[in-house]
Amino acid sequence: MNFLEELTWRGMIHDVMPGTKERFEKGPCTGYIGFDPTADSLHIGSLVQIMTLVHFQRCGNKPLILVGGATGMVGDPSGKSQERNLLDLETLQKNQSAVKKQLSHFLDFTGENPAEIVNNYDWFKSMSFLDFIRDIGKHITINYMLSKDSVKSRMETGMSFTEFTYQLVQGYDFYHLYQEKKCDIQLGGSDQWGNIVTGTELIRRKLGAEAFAVTTPLIKKADGSKFGKTEEGNVWLSKERTSPYKFYQYWLNCSDEDAASFIRIFTLFDQDKINSLNSEHQQAPHLRILQKALAEDITKRVHGEMELQNAITASNILFGKATKEDLASLSVDDFLTVFEGVPQKQLPLSLLSLKPSIVDVLVGESGFLSSNSDARRELKAQSISINKEKVDEHFVLSAENLLNGKFVLIGKGKKTNFILFFE
Repeated sequence: MNFLEELTWRGMIHDVMPGTKERFEKGPCTGYIGFDPTADSLHIGSLVQIMTLVHFQRCGNKPLILVGGATGMVGDPSGKSQERNLLDLETLQKNQSAVKKQLSHFLDFTGENPAEIVNNYDWFKSMSFLDFIRDIGKHITINYMLSKDSVKSRMETGMSFTEFTYQLVQGYDFYHLYQEKKCDIQLGGSDQWGNIVTGTELIRRKLGAEAFAVTTPLIKKADGSKFGKTEEGNVWLSKERTSPYKFYQYWLNCSDEDAASFIRIFTLFDQDKINSLNSEHQQAPHLRILQKALAEDITKRVHGEMELQNAITASNILFGKATKEDLASLSVDDFLTVFEGVPQKQLPLSLLSLKPSIVDVLVGESGFLSSNSDARRELKAQSISINKEKVDEHFVLSAENLLNGKFVLIGKGKKTNFILFFE
C-alpha cells in the first residue's frame, strides 16, 4: 500500500512537507509520533495518531513511538490556553508503562519492520542546560520560534520560558532520532506542525540533511462539539477510566455523518467494505449499520472480543432485548452502568428469608407500585417481570433471584424499571 494515498482517501491528511511523497517513493522509512504521558491512559483523541502509525507500519515502514518522559515534564503549549501542571518523575514513569501497554494492542513489535518504543528522557537526563543552549539553542532564532502559532496564540495571556522552549526540546527529539535511528519522518496532529518543522530545520542546519513531515487534521464532530468528550469528560482507552460498555456506546451513539467519517479514520476496513456498509446504511438508516460496525471494530481492538460481547449484551439489555441469563452475565459495574439513573431501593438481605409475596415486594417493600390493587392488576395483565422474566401473583421472591448476589431488576412493561439492592 502507498501510505500517503491510504491516508488521503481516509481523510487523514492535513499537511505534507514538500519532498515527502518523493521520500516514500524511494522505499521504506522510519517515522515517529510522540505521546506525552500526562495520564495513565490514552484517550480516543490519541486514536488518530495511533491509527496513523498502524497504517504507516502496514505500508512497510518502521514506526517509532516516542513516550515523552522528558517533554511530559515540560508541557506542550500547542492548543493550550494556559500552562499545565508539571508531573513528577514517579508519576510520569507510571503513566509511561500504562501507555506502552495500550499501544502494544495496535502495533506489531516483531517481524520485518517492528514497532519500537523510545523515551526522550533517556537522552535528555544526562544533558546539561549549558550543553543544550550551546549546541541546540544557537541554531534556532527567537524570531523563528515566535512565528509559531503555539507561541503567538499565547502572547497576550503569557507563556513561561519552560513552555517556550518546548518546540526546541521536541525539535531535538527529531534530530536525535534522525541520527540514532535513521528516522527522517515525523507524524502528528496539525497542531504539532510548528514543533515538527522546528525539528526538520534543526536537522537541516546542524547536519545539512533533509527530513519530512505529515500531519493529520484535528477531528471535530459534525455538530461542532469536541470529539472524544462526553458530559463525564474524556473517553479513555483504559477500562478502569471508561468501561468497555460506555466506550462501545460512545461510537454506537454517534451521528450518521460522524459514523461515515469515523469508520474511515478508526477502522482498517478497505474502501470496498466501507462503501458497502455506507450503501447498506443508507437503505436502512434506522438499523444503524455504520455505527454498529464502527463500535464493534474499535471496541474489539481496544478491549478484546470478550469485553465487546459483554458490551453488546449490556446494550441489548438497555433496549429490552435480553434474557435473565444476559442480566446474570453482567458485572456489578456494568449492571450499574446500564441501569444508571433507574430508581433503586436498598433492602435488608434478611427479608428474602421471609419469602415475601410479589405484591408485598411491589408495593410495601419497594414502593414501586402505589397499591395492592394496582399490583394485582399489572400482574394479571402480565406486565411485571423479575430479572426480565414475566411473573404472576403467585411468585415469591428468594435469594435465588439475586443477580451477582446483590440485585433484583423489576420491570413494568418495556420501559419502566426499578432495582432492589439487597445488603
